[in-house]
Amino acid sequence: MKRYRDQKTDTLGDHLNEQLEQTVNGAALSDEELFSFAAFDAGAAERGGYSNYSYWGATVRAFLRNKTAVFFLCLMLLVLVFTYIQPHLPNQRDPLLIHNNEWGLPLNNIPPGDEFWFGTNAIGQDLWARIWAGTRTSLFIGFSVAMVEAVVGILVGMLWGYVRRLDFFFTELYNVLDNIPQTLLLILISYVLKPGVSTIIFALSLTGWLGMARFIRNQIIIIRDRDYNLVSRCLGVSTGRIIVKNLLPYLVSVITMRMALAIPSAIGNEVFVTYIGIGLPVDTPSLGNLIQTGRALMTVSSLRYQLYFPVIVLAVITISFYIIGNSFADAADPKNHV
Repeated sequence: MKRYRDQKTDTLGDHLNEQLEQTVNGAALSDEELFSFAAFDAGAAERGGYSNYSYWGATVRAFLRNKTAVFFLCLMLLVLVFTYIQPHLPNQRDPLLIHNNEWGLPLNNIPPGDEFWFGTNAIGQDLWARIWAGTRTSLFIGFSVAMVEAVVGILVGMLWGYVRRLDFFFTELYNVLDNIPQTLLLILISYVLKPGVSTIIFALSLTGWLGMARFIRNQIIIIRDRDYNLVSRCLGVSTGRIIVKNLLPYLVSVITMRMALAIPSAIGNEVFVTYIGIGLPVDTPSLGNLIQTGRALMTVSSLRYQLYFPVIVLAVITISFYIIGNSFADAADPKNHV
């Protein structure tokens, strides 16, 4: 067997030597026989150095492939558009107007029907108009708080995570503010300032950015010492440019998700502070006021519609933003664009 294997090895070596001799002999041929020059094509050169890849285009295409997220996006856009055009539609009632019958008595607690689609409340106000007015108020509060949280939280988080000299200052500031109970802070601000939309926005924004700042800071610490950031610092690139060009694009997905969740969270906080009696005044319709009023009527089966309708609207808004935010964050994640 050993002799047979030696013969096979010798045969294989002979074949390799023959191929090598043919290659060497072929190398002696002239360049004209082996190669031919290709003509220069400027258009082909441009195409070879250009890529039609678009990060945002790829993100949108990945998001649109998620049919569930697209459905809730359309539903949320429909709710937003209808919420703001509803007062301008024909035959719409004033949300603060009390409706009376021919004897001057209020049409209170009228169940849903042809005249009042969502019924009336205990003093004869149209719930259809009040729910959409309350949705406008709550969405305005939610978007305002989310914008403050995004701007302040991202700015503080970037500086906190990247500039090492500021780490001690922001850490102590975070520890002080985070140890103040948010409910107590909301109660104190509501008692000190005049109740209203601006007071709710100020109270929710005062410490609402802490979670975003800490989250961004932790993400920045993970990526700040990677090779491309070290090279940028060695080349003398400014801190602001490194933050904007190197760090911020990497966090687009997580920032989008946090922003999408901040809006329903702010609306939920507004509902909570109204629920405990320190929120918006009664004459300002909001989902919190409507849910607080309907909660008191849960024991009366014929009046539970006053709770069901605002809760349904709040659930649609919360679920839609949650699904849209998570789906867009997955689509925008750079790891999914490799």
